[in-house]
Amino acid sequence: MFDQVAVVGATGAVGRIIRELLDQRNFPVGRLRFIASKRSAGSKIKFRDQEITVEELTPDVFKDIDLAIASTPDEAAAEFCPWAVAAGCIVIDESGYHRMLPDVPLVVPEVNPEAVDQHKGIIASPNCSTTQMVVAMKPLHDAARIRRVVVSTYQATSGAGVAGEADLIDGSRAALAEESYAYKAFKHPIAFNLIPQIGSPKQDGYTSEELKMVHETRKILGDESILISPTCVRVPVTNCHSESILVETERKLSAAEARELFAATPGITVVDDLGAGAYPMPSNCSGKDDVFIGRIREDLSCPNGIAFWCVSDNLRKGAATNAVQIAELLVARNAAGCKA
Repeated sequence: MFDQVAVVGATGAVGRIIRELLDQRNFPVGRLRFIASKRSAGSKIKFRDQEITVEELTPDVFKDIDLAIASTPDEAAAEFCPWAVAAGCIVIDESGYHRMLPDVPLVVPEVNPEAVDQHKGIIASPNCSTTQMVVAMKPLHDAARIRRVVVSTYQATSGAGVAGEADLIDGSRAALAEESYAYKAFKHPIAFNLIPQIGSPKQDGYTSEELKMVHETRKILGDESILISPTCVRVPVTNCHSESILVETERKLSAAEARELFAATPGITVVDDLGAGAYPMPSNCSGKDDVFIGRIREDLSCPNGIAFWCVSDNLRKGAATNAVQIAELLVARNAAGCKA
């Protein structure tokens, strides 16, 4: 157990879910502290049977804090993480800043739990789209080694924060009323529309979001040879990212075998009955922590291909839940005498 644990970015959308999960999952902690920007400092947040005053994020705040679970923008993480590590605090960082640094483990507990032992004070949690995909890939990769992935994402507006959700809701109202609306999070209307760009333009016509899925997946699975072709699309859905995934494996897997592998994997729920109209959808996966998989079928275009549909709550497993699971993993491994 860690004596003092902090949630950094405690008043944000992901921070709120982290607080809820620490309570719901009965995370063991002596004293819980909430840290946020100067704007939120001094406010009070109820946790269990107490009210906790939010502290300002400063270099001195990490004194005596053993573990911090942080959900902040990249710039903030780049600044405060060295403060925390210098004070002897372990940081689980949700931002994208540390993910691809060679001395920072990038962890999804269902996929590469052993990687936490390599940390030097910072453990990174992956991009939300990468997280659900590698959870789905893991059992297939272990059974038959994945050589190639073609993935198209259908990403909810909650992935763009509060402004993204407001753009969808208010933009939809304006569109229905035939009124104009000034979009804040998106360059194009998201109401009744799809935007085939998430992130900034990068090399060879890919976006930063797409290249995250390439590089993060290889790092998490420890296999630089996996070929990955991603296309990331923003869709007019409030919450939960969906992905259409095709994997090509070295050894042929039947749809039945893939279904059994998925069903036997912790953290995955299979919903797959096409005849009954049963498959994962954002509307029935929101607020849940698992990765949901359906539409499992053998690919018609290559002999060793398996295609499937994957949905996960991007604010939970894609962010808050994964971070809390990393914290739980640290507690369990410390209790078992592994490296802290």
